[in-house]
Amino acid sequence: MIVTANQLHILQHALGLNEYGLGESYRTHFVTGEDSDDHADCVALTVAGLMTRRSGNAATGDMDLFNVTDKGRAQVAAQSPAPPKLTRSQRRYRDWLAADCDMTFGEWIAYTSRRAGK
Repeated sequence: MIVTANQLHILQHALGLNEYGLGESYRTHFVTGEDSDDHADCVALTVAGLMTRRSGNAATGDMDLFNVTDKGRAQVAAQSPAPPKLTRSQRRYRDWLAADCDMTFGEWIAYTSRRAGK
């Protein structure tokens, strides 16, 4: 089954993943009400077996709770686009962000260049 772009976004969001289906999945649900634009897509995903639906209650503000199934996870993996290729500079900047150090970006570049013998 091919899902629409909005349905793929709903599945990714429900799993806590980015637009490329990457990240650490830390949830499996999506809450929406019948008056929402996303509700019809969630119902369609439920019919396709990619989500399950639980009727709303006080905890969800009377909105329906949709959970992603294993089949839905597989669909996210199959249909999410590949992330764009990063330049060397973009990779270095992301590495600096991930280092979470007390150095400025320039200081970190100088430090890593010295360590690499450049």
